[in-house]
Amino acid sequence: MTPTPPGEVPGAILALIQGRHQQPHDLLGQHLEEDGLRIRVLRPMAGAVRVRFEDGEILALAHEAQGVWSAVREGMAHTMDYRVLVTWGDGIEHEQDDPYRFAPTLGEIDLHLIGEGRHEQLWTVLGAQVQRYSGPMGEVHGTSFSVWAPRAKAVRVIGDFNDWDGRVHPMRLIGTSGVWELFVPGVGAGAVYKYEIRGADDVVRTKADPMARRTECPPNTASVVDESGYTWSDTAWMEQRAASNPHDGPMSIYEVHLGSWRQGLSYADLAEHLVNYVSDLGFTHVEFLPVMEHPYGPSWGYQVTGYFAPTARFGAPDDFRYLVDRLHQAGIGVILDWVPGHFPRDAFALARFDGLPLYEHPDPRRGDQPDWGTHVFDFGRLEVRNFLVANATYWLEEFHVDGLRVDAVASMLYLDYSRKPGEWIPNVYGGREHLEAIGLLQEANATAYKRVPGIVTVAEESTSWPGVTRTTDEGGLGFGLKWNMGWMNDTLRYLAEDPINRQYHHNLLTFSLMYAFSENFVLPISHDEVVHGKGSLINKAPGSDENRLATLRAFLAYLWSHPGKQLLFMGSEFGQYAEWADGRSLDWWLLDQPAHYRVHNLVKELNRIYRENSALWALDSSPAGFQWLDADDNHGSTLSYVRYADAAREGDAVVTVVNFSGSAHEGFRVGVPRAGQWRVALDTSGFDAAGTPSQADLVFTAEATGWQDQAHSVVLRVAALSAIYLVPHEPDLEPEPADPEPEPEPADPDA
Repeated sequence: MTPTPPGEVPGAILALIQGRHQQPHDLLGQHLEEDGLRIRVLRPMAGAVRVRFEDGEILALAHEAQGVWSAVREGMAHTMDYRVLVTWGDGIEHEQDDPYRFAPTLGEIDLHLIGEGRHEQLWTVLGAQVQRYSGPMGEVHGTSFSVWAPRAKAVRVIGDFNDWDGRVHPMRLIGTSGVWELFVPGVGAGAVYKYEIRGADDVVRTKADPMARRTECPPNTASVVDESGYTWSDTAWMEQRAASNPHDGPMSIYEVHLGSWRQGLSYADLAEHLVNYVSDLGFTHVEFLPVMEHPYGPSWGYQVTGYFAPTARFGAPDDFRYLVDRLHQAGIGVILDWVPGHFPRDAFALARFDGLPLYEHPDPRRGDQPDWGTHVFDFGRLEVRNFLVANATYWLEEFHVDGLRVDAVASMLYLDYSRKPGEWIPNVYGGREHLEAIGLLQEANATAYKRVPGIVTVAEESTSWPGVTRTTDEGGLGFGLKWNMGWMNDTLRYLAEDPINRQYHHNLLTFSLMYAFSENFVLPISHDEVVHGKGSLINKAPGSDENRLATLRAFLAYLWSHPGKQLLFMGSEFGQYAEWADGRSLDWWLLDQPAHYRVHNLVKELNRIYRENSALWALDSSPAGFQWLDADDNHGSTLSYVRYADAAREGDAVVTVVNFSGSAHEGFRVGVPRAGQWRVALDTSGFDAAGTPSQADLVFTAEATGWQDQAHSVVLRVAALSAIYLVPHEPDLEPEPADPEPEPEPADPDA
């Protein structure tokens, strides 16, 4: 083959080869002309090219220029199915299909919804979609690639199926949608690809697919064609979820960083070890730090580059589905951290995707996040908003996830967040509220709750923004729950005080009840509180190891009984001393020590009591579910209160007494809301390593002695740094106590 001199190359072919042609299908494929049917194909470096038609006729093509071959089948008045027969340097003729004979794989309705920013299942049309078509020459298998890049001058798909040669597969721009598309026959699941984008600035960049549902394992950055073959086995869970309301149900959350819970485990491994462990402890939910693909492991997943892909570090997307499925089968819900507020600047990902700011706001005063060195999404752009709203729904629908915890909501709500005067732009009304981001959060929440009944969205919001958990039709943000950061900060400050000084800081504990019912709250003891020099949870309290362990036990009982759902980061459930580090496993060896084993066993007992007593969760967000007995015992550093299961306060009830002082309270009288017998359901002093005698299961008959605004009361002992739960005792309804059995060993994550 003699190359055509450059001066004789037709302009359209030259633009095609240079990666500047926006409509390659207008040039390539089959087209009816006056003399017949023209076939034109792109096969750079081929030695010879022929075409075989569905009627068996074979047509030899002539080389036009730069790897473009064509010929006319004379007398033809209609198009036909055909295959391309290519001879390369090996001298063997290879049969191939032609991408440029296929119509667009996106329909007009899809394109309209994308343009309007209202395609709620965006992941089903953009990205890489495995397709199958029937035709006269047999079924065709392949993958359609679609990407939104509205200001690109040209886009080509490259991958292991074309030796990463951009000349082979230029894509077409569909109308004014900004969407580029190409169906490539023969490409299936597992193929690795990227997009080669000639940007508006005329610079060619290689980009991962923003809609990729699978990626290479970091540090590799390419996208992978994915087709799920997973069969779910959580039907019972999903039916129950759709019929329930998680906001007024039990929610005890175990927060997990998958890479360091126990290093080296895959999704499949975690589906055994993590599921068994969490099930044994009795948590109702797990919350995973972001599983979406991210290039830098120590970011813990909060700098996302693959919003639609579970990280490949632990396996394939179907492996993650299996983990969720197994958790559901064990009766455990799954919440994922979701990061719609910002994204990293990595050149292979979303930043300057089509040569100019696209996903990020073009003005750095809105498009840059100074704290994290990242970009902020352009929330006002319809297509970007659609990308994020659909992404939230994607995890809930495609992976059966039960909830999303939205990271750093405060950074989204305020235009001046972490910015000095002059570094931010006011909204159209001159205010600091980020109206477009507010709209995005409202739309994402409303869409999620509409499409997926029974799920929950949770806001990590650290300010006093009103109505975070109010519905969107009432003007709220539409979240189901909000992290109570004020409670967390005040409580940890209190625990850091020496017990003798806590009497002077008593208001740090009681203040939370001034606003506990203003929102639907989660009480978070999260990863953020046990890293970056803050120390572990147990080390936040002063004193000896014995006192720290006792304080931890009392605090956990306080956490489980305070209004609001509770969240505990991994390792805190057995009193890990070392600060959390993402690069190593938890200190599982501590479970061999009685003191830490007993903390673990306490958490297990707390979860059992919590599940069995609806007073601890049914009215979490209603003042009718809480009553102070004594909020003012600052000299004794003691709190006492009642939780109720119903507004009439006639059903299930739990009385809690928490002593954060260093002295025991002997003969401590506490009011109870009704007559009869009251049983000690929990005494944390009995969970120490020394085997201190516990009052657990002791039954007290309420005296007709009014106390703490109650008509009845009981007298008990409250050990130093301990907590006690009392519940109504109805002996006629309870079975005879069985002979005591040895305490079971905690579930071993290594088993």
